[in-house]
Amino acid sequence: MMLHFESDYLEGAHPLVLERLVRTNMEQTSGYGTDVYCESAREKIRKACGVPEADVHFMVGGTQTNATMITAMLCPYEGVIAAESGHINQHEAGAVEAGGHKILALPHVDGKLSAKDVDCYVSDFYANPSWDAMVVPGMVYISHPTEYGTLYTLSELQELSNVCRRHHIPLFLDGARLGYALVAHNTDVTLRAIASLCDVFYIGGTKVGALFGEAVVIPHLGKIRQLPSIIKQRGVLLAKGRLLGLQFDTLFTDGLYEHISRNAIAMADKIVAALKERGYHFLVPPQTNQLFIVLDNERLNRLSSKIGFEIWEKIDKTHTAVRIVTSWATREECVDELIKML
Repeated sequence: MMLHFESDYLEGAHPLVLERLVRTNMEQTSGYGTDVYCESAREKIRKACGVPEADVHFMVGGTQTNATMITAMLCPYEGVIAAESGHINQHEAGAVEAGGHKILALPHVDGKLSAKDVDCYVSDFYANPSWDAMVVPGMVYISHPTEYGTLYTLSELQELSNVCRRHHIPLFLDGARLGYALVAHNTDVTLRAIASLCDVFYIGGTKVGALFGEAVVIPHLGKIRQLPSIIKQRGVLLAKGRLLGLQFDTLFTDGLYEHISRNAIAMADKIVAALKERGYHFLVPPQTNQLFIVLDNERLNRLSSKIGFEIWEKIDKTHTAVRIVTSWATREECVDELIKML
């Protein structure tokens, strides 16, 4: 039997989400997110974020959301600062740059941007007499968790937010895996903290219990002009918008979103404990549901026909880092089998 740990969107949706979709299937509602289910979901998200006036929009997937929101926030001559390892820089086939905006990639530490590096970059940019002939840094993109499964601390997020506000550029947080960040051990970053420190962020559903969908949150109105028109123009507006609203309305009822996210952390913890006991090494210290395990190439070749994982990077001539990912739906019996194989 092949075990699959390639990503956290291998399964369909949480049973409560499916049940809600089936139960309401034959109802007739208005389209494009104007239905009662989308509005109910918006209100629940606003309440969870502590921002009663927030603008909330539903989109289908992460790449679509990143490209649309970055385009909406930037002028034609501006680019977006991101970590070299950032998802928009490495895994979206140039979607942002295809939209006309250069990614200004900066060094990272375990996937994270530092406020100091961002501050230096922007300050040095404007100190150049020829800056108006260059791509202007117009915003900062981060993800939480990062591509390495690591987490920003509250103080790191505050420092980044302060730098962005000092330079009058928005801070955009990619929350495709946000559920797993919110329930991770020893984190001090909450949904309300994110809403207070970021200009735009999104709550991921595709990787956290929904069939598909991301909920974009703009805490303060007026940040983006004519966003509904931009969403429509880029083909992101789902005609049957209630399919998105229903899913988020369910995920944000009775704490379901965070509740199901804890399974991914618990299963990752079990894998980490077993591998540490056996002397395995990790590329970065595990913090969430993405685990980067260093394997010798002989073991890698032996396991690749039995375990689905992602090849992450070559460490040296004889060692490779692979990524194993748990999810809201990962079963303990599969984790036990994985541990036996490893």
